[in-house]
Amino acid sequence: MNDAPQDWLEAELQDTLDEDYELELEDAALSREIKQIYRDVHPDQMNRKLYFQELLRLQSELIKLQDWVSHYKQKVVVIFEGRDSAGKGGAIKRITQRLNPRVARVVALPAPSDREKTQWYFQRYVPHLPAGGEIVLFDRSWYNRAGVERVMGFASEDQVQQFFDDVPEFERMLVRSGIRLVKYWFSITDEEQQMRFLMRIHDPMKQWKLSPMDLQSRIRWEAYTKAKEEMFERTNIPEAPWYIVPGNDKKRARLNCIDHLLSLMPYTEVPHEDISLPDRVFNPDYERDVLPRDLYVPQKY
Repeated sequence: MNDAPQDWLEAELQDTLDEDYELELEDAALSREIKQIYRDVHPDQMNRKLYFQELLRLQSELIKLQDWVSHYKQKVVVIFEGRDSAGKGGAIKRITQRLNPRVARVVALPAPSDREKTQWYFQRYVPHLPAGGEIVLFDRSWYNRAGVERVMGFASEDQVQQFFDDVPEFERMLVRSGIRLVKYWFSITDEEQQMRFLMRIHDPMKQWKLSPMDLQSRIRWEAYTKAKEEMFERTNIPEAPWYIVPGNDKKRARLNCIDHLLSLMPYTEVPHEDISLPDRVFNPDYERDVLPRDLYVPQKY
């Protein structure tokens, strides 16, 4: 009997690792040729065992951060911007993987509707800002105006300049309201983006990730670079600075981003009530009904 809790814990840890491996499989469903090309380009990939050890350690710290945010009614906003295929989505997945979705949620807005195009630019983002005890991660944000909208001609130059005039004060208002605002830019090289786009093209499980905007980003690489440089110059304010995450190595980028995010938050351990499992109440007069078999999902595996 003494070994039962140990066996159960080992099984739970193994299940946790299996879940992580499932996430990693999305990087592995490729032909042998593409895999070999990727290995040749990335000869110093991080050891997988070390990566998982560090990821689980950091995720346990994220849970402490979540508890601190919830207990002290903190408000946290994390913005993820960067090149297409630079790894923003992968980092967001690992951050939220073990967190309570009622506390930490991801906001990824679609293109604005005709009605939203007539609103104050920041208006559609404001309803998604956190209340006390919440963490909001923006998978792209109001900085669309300084990037894709500008480069693709969806916003006029006057609108872009108005955005640059407005966004520093908008973000200062957020900070003054008690929001902890963190801004990340995921950066990759031209060659790495080319490789990742080719991998998506040849991987049927990832082709959905390639949008017409992604393909245009290859054509307009230099235009995006110029737009990014001006965005940093105009919006890197002391109250909400930009932090650049080198993203050529996905695993290291995820770990570095999580570690840095944790370092910015003055979180502490919070008190928890002891939890004990109550005894099950048995009613000797209760007789469980037999449910029809067609209500059950077929056991094919």
